[in-house]
Amino acid sequence: MTATTVTGSMSHGGRVRPLAALRQTATMAWRSLVSVKHNPLELVDYSITPIMFVFLFTYVFGGQMAGSPREYLQYALAGIIVQNTLFMSMYTAMSLNTDLTKGVFDRLRSLPIARSAPLFGRIAADLAKQLWAMILMVALGMLLGFEVTGGPAGFAAAALLLLVFAAAVSWTAVLIGMVAGDAEKVQVYAFTVIFPITFTSSAFAEVSTMPGWLQAWVEVNPVTHLSDAFRGLLLGNPVSGPIMWSLLWAAGIAAVFMPLAMRAYRTRGR
Repeated sequence: MTATTVTGSMSHGGRVRPLAALRQTATMAWRSLVSVKHNPLELVDYSITPIMFVFLFTYVFGGQMAGSPREYLQYALAGIIVQNTLFMSMYTAMSLNTDLTKGVFDRLRSLPIARSAPLFGRIAADLAKQLWAMILMVALGMLLGFEVTGGPAGFAAAALLLLVFAAAVSWTAVLIGMVAGDAEKVQVYAFTVIFPITFTSSAFAEVSTMPGWLQAWVEVNPVTHLSDAFRGLLLGNPVSGPIMWSLLWAAGIAAVFMPLAMRAYRTRGR
């Protein structure tokens, strides 16, 4: 990076200009995306794992849950995608933790760029990978008989809602990646959170089939609201309530975990 480029990126107060910070964030995001060329296993995580989830839930549980795999897929595909989105957020935590322990972030923060660019770039790249996984799962579901009766507008709205929620959850992943000592602890922390909230929701089963004491939690669970909203948008059903609660939960998660994650990020850099 030349001295002229650095000077042009800085304000008179020595801070990185907003447009320059945006370009640097995009560069960091691109760096994360092209890393797939050098680590093809990452593509497997974002492609093969979602495919396995769709086949597993459709053909192993479909007959028992709804009488036929195709009928269950029409209900469960949204939940499978939401579950996959939460699991994929774990990769954000793991890759961030790996970069931190290997000193990659220390090297990036020594450059004359916005200090937040490596962090926001990582989140942006992981959201792009999540979008790829979601499209792959919907396409596979359609091949197996799933019908997107909500049309292209419903699909676009569902994708946008999922990305907004994933962006909020990413801050939880960032915090876990910061405080965990190594990748194994990241997995322990992430699974401890993701498994209970995913399987005690309406992602895979109707709430009315669960015990009464469990329904009280399931009905406020953010995964329930997101699954219902995503399913309703894909199928063209009225879902204003679940969408509103999903957005409120996303705002709440971001409001709590984004400041904590940024504080951990700044503290770690001292």
